[in-house]
Amino acid sequence: MSIDSLKQALPDYAKDLKLNLSSLAAEPSLTEQQRAGTFVAAAIASRNARVTAAILDDAGAKLSPEALTAAKAAAAIMAMNNIYYRFVHLASNEDYAKMPAKLRMNVIGKPGVEKADFELWSLAVSAVNGCGMCVDAHERELRKAGVGSEAIQAAVRIAAVVHAVATVFDAEESGGDVALAA
Repeated sequence: MSIDSLKQALPDYAKDLKLNLSSLAAEPSLTEQQRAGTFVAAAIASRNARVTAAILDDAGAKLSPEALTAAKAAAAIMAMNNIYYRFVHLASNEDYAKMPAKLRMNVIGKPGVEKADFELWSLAVSAVNGCGMCVDAHERELRKAGVGSEAIQAAVRIAAVVHAVATVFDAEESGGDVALAA
């Protein structure tokens, strides 16, 4: 399975997603590693087995074993951090922001790839998971590393389209038509 097979399997109502997948697969503002890793991390974050398998098959083949592991690690660590930090951000009790997280996050310090690439993948996952606090933190780190707005936006565009494709397949796999209970 590949990204092309995902595009072919999308229903007609998702034509825009097909077009967006095509253009983002060749997004020039990202390196091949950044682009492929963003696809992988976003697919895992989107939680659709079909999308994840296709993207791992396609984009995963463009990554070194270390980069593939790092993209998967970004999805894994952000799955935890996005929940925790979204809680800290949304809780009206400000005491939580002053408390240490007490969660292991060693991979962030030593991801096995360039720090900026890992931050880009973490940002994409944080966008999928809707954690504003994490989005701000990763965007700030990317800017410090000299990553431009166009590359940052491209990573989030990839995350948005991959998540939308996963949403379509989830709907189609559940019967496509959502009937209201009588």
